[in-house]
Amino acid sequence: MSSRPGDRGPGDEPGLAPPGEGGDLAPAAPAPDLPYAFARERGVVIREDAGELRVALREGADPAALIEVRRFLAQPFAVEHVTERDFDRLLHGRYAGGAAEGLGDFSGGDELDALASGIPSAEDLLDSSDDAPAIRLINGIIAEAVRLGVSDIHIEPYESGLVVRLRRDGVLKEHLRMPAHAAPVVVSRIKVMARLDIAERRVPQDGRIALKLGGRQLDVRVSTLPSRAGERVVMRILDKDNAGLSLDLLGIADGADEILREALSEPNGIILVTGPTGSGKTTTLYACLAHLNDGQRNILTVEDPVEYSIDGIGQTQVDAKVGMSFAAGLRAILRQDPDIVMVGEIRDRETADIAVQASLTGHLVLSTVHTNDAVGAITRLRDMRIEPFLIASTLRAVVAQRLVRRLCPSCREPVAADRSIAALLGFDEGEIVYRARGCEDCSQTGFKGRVGVFEAVRVDPTIRRLIADGGDEAVIARHAFLHAPNLGQAARKLVRAGDTTPEEAIRVARGHDEGQDEPA
Repeated sequence: MSSRPGDRGPGDEPGLAPPGEGGDLAPAAPAPDLPYAFARERGVVIREDAGELRVALREGADPAALIEVRRFLAQPFAVEHVTERDFDRLLHGRYAGGAAEGLGDFSGGDELDALASGIPSAEDLLDSSDDAPAIRLINGIIAEAVRLGVSDIHIEPYESGLVVRLRRDGVLKEHLRMPAHAAPVVVSRIKVMARLDIAERRVPQDGRIALKLGGRQLDVRVSTLPSRAGERVVMRILDKDNAGLSLDLLGIADGADEILREALSEPNGIILVTGPTGSGKTTTLYACLAHLNDGQRNILTVEDPVEYSIDGIGQTQVDAKVGMSFAAGLRAILRQDPDIVMVGEIRDRETADIAVQASLTGHLVLSTVHTNDAVGAITRLRDMRIEPFLIASTLRAVVAQRLVRRLCPSCREPVAADRSIAALLGFDEGEIVYRARGCEDCSQTGFKGRVGVFEAVRVDPTIRRLIADGGDEAVIARHAFLHAPNLGQAARKLVRAGDTTPEEAIRVARGHDEGQDEPA
């Protein structure tokens, strides 16, 4: 029995021979991966369960593909029939670290250096075939970034060369350096992928690249900025799976979580999320929207930009070129009979005024402001010249958040806190804390992902009276955090649990809990 004429098996891929040729495969050896393109197109994926080798066959796939798989593996296996949805999940789990649809095949590591050295100089640009190294290089950079869980890719031209830096777990690190002549080639190719004007180099531009990774939808948001040595490019990778993130998965501490959920159950009012850029405010807002999105309410948003598309929610993007500001968008969607409104950010008095009026007329309004802590949002609204009595009557809750790097559970090391660390965190000298070491699981960084640090203020009758009377931040904070942790206390709790390092907690905690006791 053989495969159909004209079919190409996984062992026929260029440069790839069946691993079974030349001898039997040792039973204890892990099974090699099928080429990603073959697995996806033919509906087969290898899975190993408790030492047993299995091949999952997608519903409706041609069983003849199993013949090629048998030839490739050169060892027996069990066949498991799975639904299309389960197949996509298995495919993503097996290949998420490497292949990406639309990104080409990429092995990572040294290949990036080889591709960078193959970028043509400027005088070769008229030869269209010379574009191939740039395409493969960019595909490789994006695939590597997705594999590493990177949030942003920075492409920075300097007179000495082109530098690629990756932001992983909030920290930028140089990943690749190329000759200076590669800059216009690489930047032009990215602009083509993002459908930007490659002839315009004098003004900033924004665009998007849509990608798929093993059935998972990805958006790459592209921003260009003219600089002295050429155009700088930042590519932000947005994982659309995060659009369905729930409040349960955010990891909000018990006290803050209860405050947020109670505020979300209110029929009207304003709920604010605060924090610096990159602290996860948008993710928290999307989780709140997912919690409220029950199909019985009209939920509308105005954002800059729309980061994730959510079924059941009407989303509008700000566009300054046509006069579509946050205030204009908010004013328009209030005529669309909404129950819940989300405004990406309250930046000015006009937007704040409309948000207050919307809450007074029976709408629940969710938004963000840029302040250092939760109580600071009240002062920020005052600075926008919103009357204190209006703030008191409309504000329901404020959540402040930060992100700290999470220690790798495989290699974290317990150590005794020295005197300086203990003094900064309020710990006893010698108390056990954890530090990063580095292993293969975390790519020798000592950290794996990030975890949120939250504080929440519920506007109860006492705080409502304090706001209306013009009470200062310290007085409001003293009452707000009697029974719920503030940022500093939440960060210290993560240190004691071994989730993060003292240094990460000090960065968040400093100045946020001076003179305050732990909550009861």
